Amino acid sequence: MGDVERGARVGVDVLGPLRLAVDGAAVDVRGPKRRAVLALLGLAEGRTVTVEQLVDALWPDDPPESARATVHSHVSRLRADLGPAGGPCLTTDDGGYRLHLAEGGLDLRRVRALRDLARATDDPATAVGLLREARAAWRGTALADLADVPPLRAVAQAARELWRDVTDRLAAALIATGAAEQALEPAGDALADDPLCEPAVLLLVRAQAATGQAPRALQTAREYRARLADETGLDPSPALAALESEVAAGEVVPAPRVSPETRLGLHGRDRELAATERLLASERLVTVVGAGGVGKTRLARELARRSPGAATLLLAPVTDPAGVPHALADALRLHTGTGDVLRACLDVLAGTPRLVVLDNCEHLLDAVRELAGALLEHCPATTLLATSREPLGLGEEAVVRLAPLATPGAVSAGSADLAAVPAVAVFLDRARRVRPDLAFGPDELRDVAEIVRRLEGLPLAIELAAGRLPTFAPAALAARLDRSLDLLGSRALHERHRTLRATVAWSYDLLGVDEQRLFRHLAVFADGVDLTAVETTAAALGLGGDAGDLLARLVDASMVEAVPDPAGRTRYRILETLRAFGRDELVAAGEDDAADALLVAWAVELAGWAQRTARTADEAAVDRTLRREQGNLRAAWRLARSRGDLDAAVAVIVLLVEAATWRDLVEIRGWATELLDDPALAGHPEEGQVWAAAAQDAYMRADARRADRLAHTGLERPAGVEGRRFNRSVLAQVALTLGDWEAAVDHDVAARALATGPVPQPGVGALGALYAGDPARARALVARIPTGDVPTLRGLAAYVTAEIDSVEDRVDAAADGYATAIALARAVGSTFLEAIAAVGLASLRSRVGHLAAALRGYRDVIDHWAEGGNWGHQWVTLRNLAVLLRTLDDHATADLLDAAADRAPDAPDPPGGRGVPDPAAPDRDRALALARDALARHLAGSDSGVHAR
Repeated sequence: MGDVERGARVGVDVLGPLRLAVDGAAVDVRGPKRRAVLALLGLAEGRTVTVEQLVDALWPDDPPESARATVHSHVSRLRADLGPAGGPCLTTDDGGYRLHLAEGGLDLRRVRALRDLARATDDPATAVGLLREARAAWRGTALADLADVPPLRAVAQAARELWRDVTDRLAAALIATGAAEQALEPAGDALADDPLCEPAVLLLVRAQAATGQAPRALQTAREYRARLADETGLDPSPALAALESEVAAGEVVPAPRVSPETRLGLHGRDRELAATERLLASERLVTVVGAGGVGKTRLARELARRSPGAATLLLAPVTDPAGVPHALADALRLHTGTGDVLRACLDVLAGTPRLVVLDNCEHLLDAVRELAGALLEHCPATTLLATSREPLGLGEEAVVRLAPLATPGAVSAGSADLAAVPAVAVFLDRARRVRPDLAFGPDELRDVAEIVRRLEGLPLAIELAAGRLPTFAPAALAARLDRSLDLLGSRALHERHRTLRATVAWSYDLLGVDEQRLFRHLAVFADGVDLTAVETTAAALGLGGDAGDLLARLVDASMVEAVPDPAGRTRYRILETLRAFGRDELVAAGEDDAADALLVAWAVELAGWAQRTARTADEAAVDRTLRREQGNLRAAWRLARSRGDLDAAVAVIVLLVEAATWRDLVEIRGWATELLDDPALAGHPEEGQVWAAAAQDAYMRADARRADRLAHTGLERPAGVEGRRFNRSVLAQVALTLGDWEAAVDHDVAARALATGPVPQPGVGALGALYAGDPARARALVARIPTGDVPTLRGLAAYVTAEIDSVEDRVDAAADGYATAIALARAVGSTFLEAIAAVGLASLRSRVGHLAAALRGYRDVIDHWAEGGNWGHQWVTLRNLAVLLRTLDDHATADLLDAAADRAPDAPDPPGGRGVPDPAAPDRDRALALARDALARHLAGSDSGVHAR
């Protein structure tokens, strides 16, 4: 970061339309998607935002096949927008991007810091100065031009809440300093922004009364009462009545400090509170449904507090269905020792509008359903609010599903005010009650963020975790969360909530036998399942009934979440806390070994399907599935290794390596290298194929010499025809990299002779013949690539043909061939093929003088190689870029890039051989920075016409 600190200062402002500034000068960033990428990177405050997170943000419903490439393009253009600051300030890291801002470079962070200082001071005058400065930062509605991007919409809403908090605090501080007249404006603004917000009304009434406008203050209060009644059917809290009495008696005192809890309302539950309140105004029965510990009771109690005369049935202690009417009588304070208790309750409720809360209904569904039906039929003025882990099932019922709290994600994780994230706010609120002395600096807040992420925003789990702070520091607590089911607990809570285990067990025990069994077996899936996996699991278990019906019951009972994926398909996910419980129940039932075996078998079956389908026209389905199932495949792979199931481990890697290589799925491809260390592999029937897969991994990691050794060893080990073909294919690639053209042809031809049907033959024999100066032979060899109707292999043939056309100076044909290869690769996620074809196209454009297009092409592909860590191909690309830079008279940068490649041990030798390595030559990071800086400079010149041709 030293270069960033000493160089250009980059700032991003989001409190209004998005604004970028470099060294204080505004920079125009064009295009809504590019502006959204800038906002997401700026809000991350120097933390990495992955490409997947950017894709999900920009295309939340149905990302196009070209989404990842488009993201790379937007980032590259942002580098150009940043000018000289683009290289050091916008970097690639850990599969994503980081934007390094100057100190105080995000206005949202500055405002939160000012608000926090004001909140911490006991001097109202100091608070006024800080809050005025904070409020002046708003230039309009935050990110108003990017409201269609879900994460930014959430940031905009948080910014609106921050504006309200700052405004309320400013009004309160002004009143406290005796400047009530100056408080009229911010208090009025707050009420205008949210006419139903009682804290804003209280401040305005107090300010008006303190400035001698008592009649106006009382009118403001009356107008608010009428407005609230008309729009919600509710009455204000007793606080307003108390203030009206003070105003009428002339006893107004300085306003109390506005608490953030008053404004936030149950920490991030404002939307759910408002939605439920609206439903209660129009529906007679509303049920809040969600997993145990998600906060249903707390939300219901807040709504009851807002409803004068509300009666709450606490059903958790009731175990006998016959006791439900008596619980209602207790809630109504109706003392009837004899007679029909339910009839007496109905008579009390028959004529008076009233809210009745039925809390914790799930274990008494039939009895509660009967009670609710009687109340709806005989008490037309009564509204029912129920909380349950599943709906009651009545026709009149409106259901609100309560999800866990929002947790810090990629954007908010770098924020100076993690405390504003709802899940973190809950933790801190509870923490301050048990450890008032504990300071939460940046390190502690990061630990808290990790805790609430691991607990997936479940409020009960978060509160129980914070309750452990007298024993554990945040970092120590985060390290122990693998034992959270029993670690987290409190004797002060009801028995069903004393530990997380008790909370989950309460719901689990209400399930049927088959539902319990399916749930605990689904718990082995680490990253959710689709319906096919559920049906396969149910069939393997021999469960009675339809798997879909069992699954629907688990969803209704809030044990499983139904979540749409980006492609619009439904995925079924179990919260991590519930998964841990399910695993424990497997062990208790003696089913853990069988369940693990089922997951491993699922992975082997999926891998087999992937290999078969990847060699057909339906290849795109493989890309979607592998990217979606990586988490489950990882879990299955680790299980196979820990169980010593060598056959399954071999099958998974051998069947998946082909698709993983084309798609740059580095982790999956790398499993083959890990498997070589297993002594049990010796003599396995497919040992040679594992060596070939490991050789392919080494080659893709730019270690051609090791790949050569591994592939030759693979030819000596047991393997079928496919194993021998695969090893020969890798040897062909190695020979091409090492410049042994004839060996590349020989190995390629030998591999083809062993092929049956379309296989991932990389066509390097044709390239070897081409580089040896025999394009006619190259065309003959490329014609023999067994492509079938497989998009990747058709794209591969188009790419190799384009290379031949390029050498023969058939420029238009070559450009069309590269474009065809890129389009086919993008359609099925073959990112490796897309990248090598993009390099070829950029080189062609460079040679024929289309320099701006060539620069853009190199910029995007360099970002791609950097993201995947493929330095072998990156060095080739950087050498090609050096050729273009010399055309642009940028000899100094070109020489440095060539010197860096000559020095790098993982750089392939160029056709003419590498120069003498210079120890002072740039390293990888410096070479990348040089390349990106040169691209930004020359693209800027191209846009202004300096280099355009």
